[in-house]
Amino acid sequence: MALPRKRIAWVAGSVLATFALTLIVLNLLPAEQRIEHRIERLYETGSAEYFRSMGILLGPPVLAGNQVVALQNGREIFPAMLAAIRGAKRTITFETYIYWSGDIGQAFADALSGRARAGVRVHVLLDWVGSQKIEERLLEEMRKAGVEIHLYRPLSWYHLARMNNRTHRKLLVIDGSVGFTGGVGIADKWNGNAEDPDHWRDSHFRVEGPVVAQMQATFLDNWTKVSGEIQHGADYLPSIRPAADTRAQMFSSSPAGGAASVQLMYLLATTAATSTIDLASAYFVPDELTSNALVAAMRRGVRFRLIVPGPVNDMTVVSRASRATWGPLLAAGAEIHEYQPTMFHCKVLIIDRLLVSVGSTNFDPRSFRLNDEANLNVYDAAFAASQVEVFERDLARSRRVTLADWQARPWQEKLVDWGAGLVGVQL
Repeated sequence: MALPRKRIAWVAGSVLATFALTLIVLNLLPAEQRIEHRIERLYETGSAEYFRSMGILLGPPVLAGNQVVALQNGREIFPAMLAAIRGAKRTITFETYIYWSGDIGQAFADALSGRARAGVRVHVLLDWVGSQKIEERLLEEMRKAGVEIHLYRPLSWYHLARMNNRTHRKLLVIDGSVGFTGGVGIADKWNGNAEDPDHWRDSHFRVEGPVVAQMQATFLDNWTKVSGEIQHGADYLPSIRPAADTRAQMFSSSPAGGAASVQLMYLLATTAATSTIDLASAYFVPDELTSNALVAAMRRGVRFRLIVPGPVNDMTVVSRASRATWGPLLAAGAEIHEYQPTMFHCKVLIIDRLLVSVGSTNFDPRSFRLNDEANLNVYDAAFAASQVEVFERDLARSRRVTLADWQARPWQEKLVDWGAGLVGVQL
């Protein structure tokens, strides 16, 4: 006997609703068991035990012989990256979350295309979500020139269960020997010198030395996943001589394996801190475990200073969710500052004026559990001191939020902050 049409519609609707709900759950849940327990404090920053733990637990060893140059804002960052691309002789590997059309997007397309036409093997990996604002024309220009381009997890049936897991990494490696990483995206918003709301504040870093091989390996891991190709040999992984005396390591995380690595690094560094923690964070939404680690550090005498975006903000809901978490931190003595002139997109952690961690990682659940991320840890007192100077220049352009300020928010604002915090896992 045939089923009534209403019954068929009800069954079909139920199936579709169940399918949609299943997809949502699969995209919301982390791929691995999250870190849930406090890390015991067993050593201090810079001790032999600290370096051993950072190297073994996070994977790549800490390597000596590197040189790291800090670049501030698009005025310094883009010319350095473009010059390196134009000087490439054998290979260019480039992975980024944001690549938009515009003057900067065109400049990179022209530089990458020029080297491809000259016989350099150019591989570009763009996140499908982050690169939504790039015109197909620009992609075609590069492909016709010989640039090999892949999109990370484009919308398709076989990616539906993990469509929320994006590559947020920002890696450029030239000839396997010069690397760049940091917070900058390829878009006009990052151009200039953070002089107004249309020109964002950010930091990026140029790297030479043995650690660049770890940066290349991080790129090649995702490239192999999306292309099925294995790139190796001296053109991609050359023998690299020491460039200076700095120790560094590059580590990565992804939901496919080692999703908690970046959070573990932050927890280990926070737990080992003895005097100072300075954090520049575009998106700061700590979970309870991370917040408790920061509070514990302050209770043992560590000074914690934080800079986050202020009135110019590209993700208001993240700011609201962030603000909802500030109470225990402010009560414990945290110094929280909101950057005033423009959008603050930096991602730099400085511990005890020794460790500087830079890269794509935000201090939030999305970076800790959902995104593919990559960070460079630099262990050098002189370099850390220079980054503290940069941090303090940014502090001078920021407004401090006190515990009294936070407590005095209107009830409507508190309600909005609380509501934003409910979706914090997605931020």
